[in-house]
Amino acid sequence: MPDHNRHDPHHDPHRRRATPLAGLRGSFLTGLVVIAPIGLTVWLIWTVVGWVDGFVLPFVPDYYHPETMVKRWFGEDTNINIRGLGVIFFLVFTVVVGWIAKGLIGRSFIAWGESLVDRMPIVRSIYNGLKQIAETVFAQSDTTFDKACLVEYPRKGIWAVAFVSTTTKGEVDKRIPREEPLISVFLPTTPNPTSGFLLFVPREDVILLDMSVEDAAKLVISAGLVYPNEKTPSAAPKVIPTRETEDA
Repeated sequence: MPDHNRHDPHHDPHRRRATPLAGLRGSFLTGLVVIAPIGLTVWLIWTVVGWVDGFVLPFVPDYYHPETMVKRWFGEDTNINIRGLGVIFFLVFTVVVGWIAKGLIGRSFIAWGESLVDRMPIVRSIYNGLKQIAETVFAQSDTTFDKACLVEYPRKGIWAVAFVSTTTKGEVDKRIPREEPLISVFLPTTPNPTSGFLLFVPREDVILLDMSVEDAAKLVISAGLVYPNEKTPSAAPKVIPTRETEDA
């Protein structure tokens, strides 16, 4: 009998046919991609909550301890382990401490305690380092980067992602010899965006991007592997406010 597949241009004798096992494997990998992030997230939260409970609950007085209260209400034979109660105690305690620290008495007490710590060489270094990290991560501040941009760095023709900080002001603005206005931009390093360079760039040499600051940060952290969804470039010109317009 003639072989009709031999004359078929789309027929490839070396191409492997899809098998049920290959389909199951593809479905398994697809399901794993969906389940793995969810499972790891739940596991991480569950582990952290358990760690906080194990650290905080021993400091709770026995009379107010959840297990003691349950036994007092429902009988001595009742045993219950509610995960997350330590987190609730920790949140309430942290809010109370923060509320006290905002007052005059709290600020005075903290200043007195820090003055004692400054007299201890090793403890002073550890405390100041941890305090700086905590203030950087947790401090509430309205000072954030407004826009992502492109600047030529380290030389002409090579572009890098940066973040617009503010219009250059003060002595730096007065000392730099130039005619056009300057803006301050932060150029992060890859893959650690917490370090980088502070550059004072002429406004005309900065190209603003439509992507958000978060998307630009993902681009930097991933070393260019994760690109945000492309947006339609805005038709309106992108104007960076100068020192004169801010004062007005």
